[in-house]
Amino acid sequence: MSAAHSPSPATPVLDRIRVGSAPDSWGVWFAEDPAQTPWRRFLDEVAEAGYEWIELGPYGYLPTDPGRLREEVARRGLNVSAGTVFTALHRGPAVWDETWEQVSRVAALTRAMGAEHLVVIPSFWRDDRTAELIEEPELTAGQWHHLASGMERLAREVRDTFGLGIAVHPHADTHIDTEAHVARFLDATDPGLVGLCLDTGHYAYCGGDSVKLIETYGERIGYLHLKQVDPDILAGVVRDGTPFGPAVGRGVMCEPPRGVPELEPVLAAAQGLGVDLFAIVEQDMYPCPPEQPLPIARRTRAFLRSCGA
Repeated sequence: MSAAHSPSPATPVLDRIRVGSAPDSWGVWFAEDPAQTPWRRFLDEVAEAGYEWIELGPYGYLPTDPGRLREEVARRGLNVSAGTVFTALHRGPAVWDETWEQVSRVAALTRAMGAEHLVVIPSFWRDDRTAELIEEPELTAGQWHHLASGMERLAREVRDTFGLGIAVHPHADTHIDTEAHVARFLDATDPGLVGLCLDTGHYAYCGGDSVKLIETYGERIGYLHLKQVDPDILAGVVRDGTPFGPAVGRGVMCEPPRGVPELEPVLAAAQGLGVDLFAIVEQDMYPCPPEQPLPIARRTRAFLRSCGA
């Protein structure tokens, strides 16, 4: 650690926060896409940037054979913190079998890599490229019931079958996005089963206050994604009704510490919970030039060190 980025005496030591990064910060949204960073380059560069923890990203982007993946991450000094799945549980029991089939694949690989978390993202209500409506943006009372009960069932099955805890990820252009929707979801689900992945960028994108959420629902926070939004670009996105994909193309998710929310108070509030938490950097940049991610990742890691993480 250079002197320029060493924590000052006034900087809290965030010893309950384990920092990592993810394929998302290398412009990866899909299992296969020629516009994305190849997986070997991602692994090489995330280690070079100074991170020790990674997420799996889209299933199939990294090798899905556990033995091979363990070898690839271990020789770079890396460890896996979580896997990620998308679900549409608000659609009711009819989608359970299809949901469990894809969740099982990801959860099995996640467990085989020694991780303990499964990040669960609700499905989008509009196409993240074309803005075409897939479903209504507001759920009915019946759909909220399906979402809550389905997520509790998923949490039980994932725990009992794979020994993993789920962390539900509020996300732009999904039904769990704003402060009101997040609160409604948390109030409707069992705290002993369903945790929350607080993504600071998505929550700010949707008008939420991350520190307030931690202070109000701290016992539900099981995982963090560190991300910032550019408030000027966000204002145009909101004004124009731009869907999430094109908003990312405009640069709405920006490099820390250039955006909001300020991460220092978020990290301090998370540290104050007194539990060990992963804080995984995710700067949405799909698509991006191949030379862009590594310098940003290095600067972001140095910035987080200056915060005490």
